[in-house]
Amino acid sequence: MKKISLIIIIVFSSIILSQNKGYLVIIGGVHTIETSKKFIELAGGKDARIVIIPNAGSNPIKNSELHKKEFEELGAKADYLLFTKETADADSNIKKMNWANAVYFLGGDQSDLTRDMLGTKLLDKVFDIYNNGGVVGGSSAGAAVMSEVMITGNELMNKDSTSAFISIQKGNIETSKGFGFIKNAIIDQHFLKRKRHNRLITLMCEHPDLLGIAIDESTAIIVKPDETFEVIGNNQVLVYDPTEAKNIREDKRGNLGITGMKMHLLISGDKFDLKSKKVIE
Repeated sequence: MKKISLIIIIVFSSIILSQNKGYLVIIGGVHTIETSKKFIELAGGKDARIVIIPNAGSNPIKNSELHKKEFEELGAKADYLLFTKETADADSNIKKMNWANAVYFLGGDQSDLTRDMLGTKLLDKVFDIYNNGGVVGGSSAGAAVMSEVMITGNELMNKDSTSAFISIQKGNIETSKGFGFIKNAIIDQHFLKRKRHNRLITLMCEHPDLLGIAIDESTAIIVKPDETFEVIGNNQVLVYDPTEAKNIREDKRGNLGITGMKMHLLISGDKFDLKSKKVIE
């Protein structure tokens, strides 16, 4: 009887936790007015209180001011943080996070974001906002950090930057730890415009337990608390599903092979269930 009661409590607790979760707005790069409006709408419209985090970019003040102005012109309240790894947990930053109900990560180099935020109270505060019904979003680098397995953008074997990602070979695509808002998939961005198929297919062969979610520019996925997402924007999202694939193999040159991997090509308005791994009809 105690065992049954414990199971009921665990199931009920998991339902409550999922209901409290907020939304993720993951943009593949080149944000649009449509994605900004959707972000603000999910954060409460005129009640949206957005903190912008610009640490991925090379010009944080200028880019933060531009986004702050845009969010405010669309009816939200907005502010931004300037910090390093050493100053991330300053009282002034934590105070702004206590004020916010939404967080937006700007683009640039995702490794700079994780360098400055992993292991900080500041990142814990971002999760607090999300886990209490708030909204967390980002574009480009701000999209890449959303998954637990994060693509850094570097290659380990091919050092010729003039011909990037020209192979599908074991051990070539560098990954590191991301923020982990998405745990069962790897996020890639600028996908179609920059022809990044090879790098994500490589990672699907190396991480066949995960999905690959490839978001193009001016396009976003809105991840809901129930772990379904909807595509919005001008272009497409690809979902690679190797979870039922077979015969993942490697030849003597390190070239990878895989049999039976699924791919879904989604357009604006399409919906996908991350738990069942199926397109929602």
